[in-house]
Amino acid sequence: MVWFYRPGRQRLPINMIELPVIPSERKKRPDWLRVKLPAGPEFRKVRQLVDNYKLHTICESGSCPNMGECWGAGTATFMILGNVCTRSCSFCAVATGRPNEYDTDEPRRVAEAIKLMQVKHAVLTSVNRDELKDRGAEIWYQTVRQVKENTPETTIETLIPDVKNNWDALIHMIEAGQEVVSHNMETVERLYRAVRPQAKYERSLEQIRRTKAFGQRTKSGIMLGLGETQDEVHKAMDDLAANGLDILTLGQYLQPTKMHHEVIEWITPEMFDNYREEGLKRGLKYVESGPLVRSSYHAERHVNVPI
Repeated sequence: MVWFYRPGRQRLPINMIELPVIPSERKKRPDWLRVKLPAGPEFRKVRQLVDNYKLHTICESGSCPNMGECWGAGTATFMILGNVCTRSCSFCAVATGRPNEYDTDEPRRVAEAIKLMQVKHAVLTSVNRDELKDRGAEIWYQTVRQVKENTPETTIETLIPDVKNNWDALIHMIEAGQEVVSHNMETVERLYRAVRPQAKYERSLEQIRRTKAFGQRTKSGIMLGLGETQDEVHKAMDDLAANGLDILTLGQYLQPTKMHHEVIEWITPEMFDNYREEGLKRGLKYVESGPLVRSSYHAERHVNVPI
């Protein structure tokens, strides 16, 4: 059975969700968020490869606004361990429910598709698999290793989920030879109960800290427009810098369906520029900030950020 998060499914104290009410006419998407429809020969080539190899991409499952641009350039972010998540985050378009058994042949198919696409930099992500004892760490390890064996010149970013304090699983996920390890905070601390009800702000910070301690290049992402304040974003930047984060992405939250968390505010391009400067001032080494920025957007730029 698969279901999507619906506002009101979880009963939270009123003081835990302090979201302002904004008239609907103010929520009309501004001009700077317009994107082109997917098209072109490279887009069709990626479409065919994804279908032929029975793969999942976060580009599709997450309703990414940059899918046309990235697929048109011959790149995609592959989502392993299925396309059903055990979490019920209110912002996410990925289906939620009880996942099927994972496919042990998936690492091989992902590696072959990346080789056929001649990808120079691959981004891998996954749904949360909280029901698995190892959180899916073995599939993560095998996928990275097989990509590296098939195309040693391909650099890899892994956008890994919350391991719920299973630090052995974390190490196995990040020891396969990838160049960048990302784990998204998604929002500011106050909004976690409303936006990421099964996650914990401090736990995600610790996951980033442990990843950095292992010697990896660390990355995270935050969505804006969910009701956060500027001071809360600045605090999140301070917390991330203090826990060893190298790279931060900031982008505008876009509501996937009417069943998901509403857009509270449209953040202007000028404010995104301001946040970029603030992040650099606060010790982050690289900040990708803009309305259409997503975790894997321009990810190839992040491989060489010094650690």
